Amino acid sequence: MKLRRHLPWLGALLPIANTQAETKPNVVIIYIDDMGIGDIGCYGGKFVPTPNIDKLAQDGLLFNQYYSSAPVSSPSRCGLTTGLFPLEVGINTFLNDKAANKRCEQRNFLDDKLPSMARAFQNAGYSTGHIGKWHMGGGRDVHNAPSIKNYGFDEYISTYESPDPDLAITATKWIWSDKDSVKRWRRTEYFVDKSIEFVKKHKDEPFFLNLWPDDMHTPWVPEFKQRERKSWETQEAFAPVLAEMDKQLGRFIKALDELGVGENTIIIFTSDNGPAPSFKSVRSAYLRGTKNSLYEGGIRMPFIVRYPKKIKAGQVNNESVLCAVDLYPTLCSIAGIKTEKGYKGDGQNYSKVLLGKSEAQRKTDLMWDFGRNKHFGFPGNPYDRSPHLAIRSGKWKLLVNGDGSDAQLYDMEKDKFEKNNIANEHPDLVAKLSKKVCKWFEENKDKGKE
Repeated sequence: MKLRRHLPWLGALLPIANTQAETKPNVVIIYIDDMGIGDIGCYGGKFVPTPNIDKLAQDGLLFNQYYSSAPVSSPSRCGLTTGLFPLEVGINTFLNDKAANKRCEQRNFLDDKLPSMARAFQNAGYSTGHIGKWHMGGGRDVHNAPSIKNYGFDEYISTYESPDPDLAITATKWIWSDKDSVKRWRRTEYFVDKSIEFVKKHKDEPFFLNLWPDDMHTPWVPEFKQRERKSWETQEAFAPVLAEMDKQLGRFIKALDELGVGENTIIIFTSDNGPAPSFKSVRSAYLRGTKNSLYEGGIRMPFIVRYPKKIKAGQVNNESVLCAVDLYPTLCSIAGIKTEKGYKGDGQNYSKVLLGKSEAQRKTDLMWDFGRNKHFGFPGNPYDRSPHLAIRSGKWKLLVNGDGSDAQLYDMEKDKFEKNNIANEHPDLVAKLSKKVCKWFEENKDKGKE
């Protein structure tokens, strides 16, 4: 300090980037595709050991009431990116070709004028990267989707379902091919390789990174079963793919620590939506519902956060109800940066909760829309097919159709498995919640036609 005082010019020579990297946390969002809450060991999964994901939980904070913003890929990713409920951005199900999108009353891509969490970090001087599945526009016959850079990413590598797919994993116009130079069973490894390269490049400055694998989405193609197409949706194929993904994520986390940035990096680990197939609900930890359902199995996801600098290891939060739409304002707050100018999202700032310092309850309700007409994909088991609207308000969860039919009310503190519909016991509450979620739907249902 005395040297600095006597030599004021020395301050001008000190590296600003390193100081910034020490004070601003890095952010990594690991967004698994179609992973059920019952897939991994720390949530009770027994398919195959998942020591690296379990270690992530042991070193950080695990949540038991976290929700995705949709029960299927594209709207889920849009909710996470924008901090808005997907209905409000006009994305209602997975983005398909133009004709299918029209049938499901949705846009062909996420509007790049909408908010983007990555853009907020980019505006604050972060280096930003997206590696892996995109699925918010582009692919099939949609050729006018905006560049991924328009959403605030400096660098990106993406799959077929994007405006500019990586040729190493898109030899043909489909989600994968045995002609790809990077084979299906090596894709998570490839995404981790590229993520480590990104971190090495930016380790002396703050960075924001999406690591979005396309495992655990089918087909599951372990190398030893690459020619056995009939087995690609069986548990026999699922287990080694899950084990490989856990191994590769462990390699990535180890690299963060070895590069000296692990202590100051917020790692979020979660999934976009519930599993399909669910193996008779085992993959959803016996919660009702699967992918494409608003029952808990379709939207209640694993959620782990590690941030050694600020989060005490080995914590579990059973009380707080979080959602993907909360991450934009929450992560900006923790990083000490501003959201985009004029940003008004649907989420809450849960910075104290995410840091393990509080188990605060929600002040706002969560709402979902999926399956408004016959053109949507639905679970094969009728028991798992839900009404197309849902609202979580305190301990209550109501499911209902937009016309007010099939109202189902569940007490999440007593009945997270949604076995006992108690709507008849609480008519006033059902009327109140139905009115709110149906009004929200009516006000926003045509956003996908704009």
